[in-house]
Formats: sequence, structure tokens, C-alpha cells
Amino acid sequence: MVSVNLEAKKTVDLMIENADDLNIAVHKLENGSTVIDAGVDVAGSFKAGELYTKVCLGGLAEVGISIPGDLSENFAIPSVKIKTHQPAISTLGSQKAGWSVSVGDFFALGSGPARALALKPEETYEEIGYMDEADLAIITLESDKLPGVDVMDYVAKECKVAPENVYALVAPTSSLVGSIQIAGRVVENGTYKMLEALHFDVNKVKHAAGIAPIAPVDPDGMKAMGKTNDAVLFGGRTYYYIESETKDNLKELAEKLPSSAADGYGKPFYDVFKEANFDFFQIDKGMFAPAEVVINDLTTGELFRGGYVNVELLKKSFGI
Repeated sequence: MVSVNLEAKKTVDLMIENADDLNIAVHKLENGSTVIDAGVDVAGSFKAGELYTKVCLGGLAEVGISIPGDLSENFAIPSVKIKTHQPAISTLGSQKAGWSVSVGDFFALGSGPARALALKPEETYEEIGYMDEADLAIITLESDKLPGVDVMDYVAKECKVAPENVYALVAPTSSLVGSIQIAGRVVENGTYKMLEALHFDVNKVKHAAGIAPIAPVDPDGMKAMGKTNDAVLFGGRTYYYIESETKDNLKELAEKLPSSAADGYGKPFYDVFKEANFDFFQIDKGMFAPAEVVINDLTTGELFRGGYVNVELLKKSFGI
């Protein structure tokens, strides 16, 4: 079976070799582990965001940036494009932010291939029937602070690899790379909702593609989190190619999958989060989904569509 860590390593090597051109920095720690700063103490770049996103997806997707990405006749903004022929593994087996990395005073949401070695969370890998056996681990961390030796030792231990074989890519939400990689979760938000909220077998999704606008970079981390989530919730468009069975109702799936089908839809995410006392668990998890969904039933040839791009809410969120 394909290894998300080994596939992603090809992109990590490319980032290390071209660090100066990408406006990123590479740090070798005392334990031999490698930290790639893509936005904490450096500016990053569009290309760095593309590559970072591809690493998040375990190297199993094509990632590009469309400039501009038209959302309406009078509103265009750079957008991230994702295409993958292994959607369950690339999005849920790698990209999903399923690992809360907390060591000492360091905390970050962990994504990327290392999760498949540490099984974070284990039930996800049971549900998609995937496991990785690589001897190296690559983790992406959404943080405004670079991890130290203690964090990298922790990741190595959880992944059962040597510290010198651990690579961490770091980008704050409030950075260009952060905005890009979160927009790049547009396909994953849909597969996540299929599995977690709608209990649909994501292994039936054979191909997937998506596009989402890149939120304006905001130096305020909390506001940046709101804008980057809204980029997908109000502007993300996804396409899923599903090999259905007789029991599957893909019309209903297309209707329930978009963010607009969730309770609480209708306000920028920052406002919803604030009303929930900044507690994610008080927010309907069905809201974390793309704005518009198109499903192609590979068994019958039928096409189903649900949701819509909400330009007005996107403009409100972005401050336009």
C-alpha cells in the first residue's frame, strides 16, 4: 500500500533544496530532527503554500493556485485547486487536523502523514482501512511558534521512528502559507463531514477535486482562523466521483453535505465561534464543509448538486 510519509518526503526534499527561493527556513535540531519554518519567522510564498498543502495531503494530490479564481462577476480572488485519485487516504488519512500536539507550553493542531504512523485518531484509520509503515514521519503544525527538541522527540516516540527521521512543517494561521493550506482543505472538509456527520463510506469516493479562495492574511490569529474557515464554508466548491451501491442515496448526500445544511449557518465563522465562547464543541460540526458540492454517481452516471457559493458572506468575512 502507498506510504503517505514516503510520498510526502519527495515534496519535503524539494522544499529543503529550494528554501531560499520559497522564502522558508530549514532548522536542524540537536536531536537530528528537521523543522521547516513556512511562516513563523519568515514570509513564505505562494509556491511554499502549494508545496506545504501537498505535504498535508501525503503527496497524493495535485495542488495549484488559480489567479484569479472567479466567484462572481465582480469578485475574484486567488484560489487553491486540489485534485486527488486517493481522496480517503490523502484527506482523512493525512490532511485531517486530527492530532492535538501538546508538549510543555507548546500546542499546535497536527496534520499530515505522521498521523498515519501515530494513528491519530485510530478510529479514522480503522474506518478507511489504511495504515503506513514508513521509517520516517512528516507532520505539519498550525502554530505561531516553532517546535523544540521536546516536541520533536514526542512526535518521534508516537510514530515509533528515530528523531533524526522526523520532519515538521510549521505555518501560523495568520500567514500566507497558513491561508493557502487551510483553503486547500476544501476537499477534506467534505470527506470529513461524509464520514463523521453523515456516516457515509468514504472509500466509495474514487476521485475528488475542489477549489477554494485564499483568505486575506490577517495578523490577528483568531480573526485569521475565522476568515480561513469562511473561505471554505462560503467559497469552497468540491466535486466527488462516487461508486455507489443500491442502498446509497447520493441526491440526499449532496443536499446534506454543504455547509449551508448545518445549524448555525448564516454568519461569519468568527462570530459563530465567539457566540460559542470560543468552544469548538459547541458548534455543529456539520458546518465544517464546502459551500457547494457536486457528486457524480459513477454507477448510474447521474449528477447531483447541493449548496451554493455565498459571495455576500464571504465579502463580509473578508472585510470587503
